[in-house]
Amino acid sequence: QVQLVESGGGLVQAGGSLRLSCAASGSIFIINTMGWYRQAPGKQRDLVASITSNGRTTYADSVKGRFTISRGNAENTVYLQMDSLKPEDTAVYYCNLLVVAYNYWGQGTPVTVSS
Repeated sequence: QVQLVESGGGLVQAGGSLRLSCAASGSIFIINTMGWYRQAPGKQRDLVASITSNGRTTYADSVKGRFTISRGNAENTVYLQMDSLKPEDTAVYYCNLLVVAYNYWGQGTPVTVSS
């Protein structure tokens, strides 16, 4: 059974930084994509950033130049470095693992950016 465990959310002032971490465990095919999504109250869950197992990254336009996604040295770990945070970045952030056609989700970690 695949499990994703996230950490690193919290409260920060606008302009500040946070780093989210996610570790996936279980039987995971080596070729996969890991990413971060976010969901603000009353809104749909949207992609923030993703990274393939060979390092190809994708970012939402709203976070380009401010957020950086990376893979850890340990297998199936992913980080999201969030800089220059804005109040509109406030949301619950979910780690995602895509293996072939299967999506796995973490429990979510809240990020609140105060103005």
